[in-house]
Amino acid sequence: MTTIQKVSAVPSPRDAGEDGGPLLEVRDLHVEFHTRDGVVKAVNGVNYSVNAGETLAVLGESGSGKSVTAQAIMGILDMPPAKIPQGEIRFRGQDMLTMSAEERRKIRGRRISMIFQDALSSLNPVLSVGYQLGEMFRVHQGLSKKEAKTRAVELMDRVKIPAAKARVDDYPHQFSGGMRQRIMIAMALALEPDLIIADEPTTALDVTVQAQVMDLLAELQREYNMGLILITHDLGVVADVADKIAVMYAGRIVEQAPVHDLYKRPAHPYTRGLLDSIPRLDHKGQELFAIKGLPPNLLRIPSGCAFNPRCPKAQDICRTQIPELEPVTERDGSELPGRAAACHFWKETIHG
Repeated sequence: MTTIQKVSAVPSPRDAGEDGGPLLEVRDLHVEFHTRDGVVKAVNGVNYSVNAGETLAVLGESGSGKSVTAQAIMGILDMPPAKIPQGEIRFRGQDMLTMSAEERRKIRGRRISMIFQDALSSLNPVLSVGYQLGEMFRVHQGLSKKEAKTRAVELMDRVKIPAAKARVDDYPHQFSGGMRQRIMIAMALALEPDLIIADEPTTALDVTVQAQVMDLLAELQREYNMGLILITHDLGVVADVADKIAVMYAGRIVEQAPVHDLYKRPAHPYTRGLLDSIPRLDHKGQELFAIKGLPPNLLRIPSGCAFNPRCPKAQDICRTQIPELEPVTERDGSELPGRAAACHFWKETIHG
């Protein structure tokens, strides 16, 4: 029987870019959508990186640009109406935006995989899950239908789907939401990619199943030494699995930090608002906190800092000047490793 080979924990040249840098690096990425109403500026200069074996959580409200950035990385944006006017997406040191469609197709699925938000709509309802899992092996590795089905059963076992051999010919609607999400994870894992992008993988699942799915992702990531980009709006989901966090607002990253540092001392008022919005058991009977106002219309992003209409600390400079993402420091000026914020008054937020 063919078995799934475990990636060695010993670092190798596969663990980084060709130049020894990060596995994936996004540099000054801009994405626009040209519509009848105007140009929607969905992503406005995003920068982040992911190393092998590392988890980056990308947080923000709906419309902040999290998923669009991921789709740009995967090369699955409809162009037009989408357009990438500038930026780089470097995988193993090579800019994917300058590759041919065929070169990028070889990377997509095999080297970088994506787990989509809604498993039911992502799976073909008229094909068995075994056939859909086996397609990865038939197309990319040239396996026969019988061999591909055997590998599909192994993958279903690997993601802890009970009675995998008996259920390999079942259809998506015959599985629960949590089991369908496991099938999506198995599909993403099929070719042992270097990087997985998980776009809201626990949406619409109850909290117990959410925890099971996140534990499974973390276990598989450790086993295969994969990089993981976890896209979510739920701060509670990422607390135990992420290494670092990038907070997005109106298409920009407004704060970056190691996960525990961000929870302990957020530097941006928007991040502080997100943390304060998490329900707490010790606040029983109290009114839940909510960030006032609504996310901006990306056709008409406010001048200056996009968060200024909702920010309790906003002053005149916030309405006229866009703050740069800059290193966050202690009171004595020493830099806090891995920390940056795009706020004119981040010192007041982090130091109180």
